[in-house]
Amino acid sequence: MYRKLFVLASSAIVIILLVLYHESFLIWVQNHEGEYVVGTMLIATLMSLFPVIPYPLVGGVIGAAFGPLTGAWIIWFGSTMASALFFLLVRYGGFQEMGTKILLKYNVTKKITILFERNAFLSITILRMIPVIPSIVINAYAALSRIRFPVYVIASGLGKIPAMTLFALVGHTIVTNPIDILYMILIYGTFMFFIYLGYRAWTRRIETAKA
Repeated sequence: MYRKLFVLASSAIVIILLVLYHESFLIWVQNHEGEYVVGTMLIATLMSLFPVIPYPLVGGVIGAAFGPLTGAWIIWFGSTMASALFFLLVRYGGFQEMGTKILLKYNVTKKITILFERNAFLSITILRMIPVIPSIVINAYAALSRIRFPVYVIASGLGKIPAMTLFALVGHTIVTNPIDILYMILIYGTFMFFIYLGYRAWTRRIETAKA
């Protein structure tokens, strides 16, 4: 009980700070281009864990400030750390009931169950690449499953690479050559289309085999 209250109180304080000062944090990142990597990683982690503004906007600002490579690494780290923290909060913070309620809200949970039964590591990696599947569902399901924490973090991190790289590239390209954004979105959209087709084919095959 006390552990849960501590987590809730700490989370509330962080959320309030982010709501009040998220613009100041992003301005600080912009004004210190290429500096204070550790501080920026902390900001990226907190803004991914508590998305008071869309994380792609955060990624764009960081990508513009640090460049495509360093920026992509920072926002990937922040997003992966946020997923890991959410996993730990649900599994060890006394939020199993909350996690179960989250899962019951989404119809996609049934398909995730089917995928997890076949290969949890590959399932998490692929599901992370599909933007139509809410990240919170993947986090909660994994935390309530039997998957080991290191396996979850590695699979989740791998699956986040394409999207986090795109966010950083877009932020950098807006500053350097905005017209290239159209080509980037086209390439990424094509990549996601084929990933989604593969995901649909995989789930249908598993469902057929199970039936």
